[in-house]
Amino acid sequence: MNVAWTYDEIMLNQWQPLQTILYDGWILRFADGYTKRANSIQPLYPSSLDIREKIRHCEELYGSHGQRTVFRLSSLTTPVDLDDILHEEGYEAIDLCSIQSVDLSKVQFNRPVTAEVRMDDQINDEWIEQYCELNSVEDRHKPTMKRMLSNRCSVKGFFTLYQDGAAVACGLGMVERRCLGLYDIVTHPNYRNLGLGEQLVSSILRWGRERGAEHATLAVLKENAPALRLYSKFGFIDIYEYWYRVK
Repeated sequence: MNVAWTYDEIMLNQWQPLQTILYDGWILRFADGYTKRANSIQPLYPSSLDIREKIRHCEELYGSHGQRTVFRLSSLTTPVDLDDILHEEGYEAIDLCSIQSVDLSKVQFNRPVTAEVRMDDQINDEWIEQYCELNSVEDRHKPTMKRMLSNRCSVKGFFTLYQDGAAVACGLGMVERRCLGLYDIVTHPNYRNLGLGEQLVSSILRWGRERGAEHATLAVLKENAPALRLYSKFGFIDIYEYWYRVK
């Protein structure tokens, strides 16, 4: 299988929504509006129905859930002209992201340690509170986060970095099929450019390799230059890109 297909499947599995509907080759995901990845249409497989009729049906379905209709597109998208069709239908392209990967056998872990690292293997209220505060996530999403991240589809590690007793960075690692996915990497604005992000990523990568992962993957906004610089230090390279179309 194409490596991009493999990573796409693994990352969809690791970031589980609350509900999934299969519709003529499209995967429709719902999670009460928490993150676009978990509340969007993934047109991964060939279609047999009229595309514009499918778009109308999806709009009605997401509207019935009180959500806007969001499509996640990439080089894997079928049909290949779906991006053009959505543009004609008034959908705007946003959030161009890079899916990046690194061979964990080539990662060096001799990074500076300046903060205390805590890892929990199950989701807990403390981690949710810390992450939501660091990333300005609304309180209404906290119950959804807990439900989504409580599933047992992947081996999980919830990481927090502490400095002077305060939580200053958070991150999440998930392992499936010898692949480690990194999610929710965030550092408090007042503690950036101090090497804490590097220590956090290093801790997650080491944890994943100890649990049998051979490769690590992550998604990063192409416009996020500081994050791109951080991940390049570990050898992450671009595999493919995806973006969203929203109306």
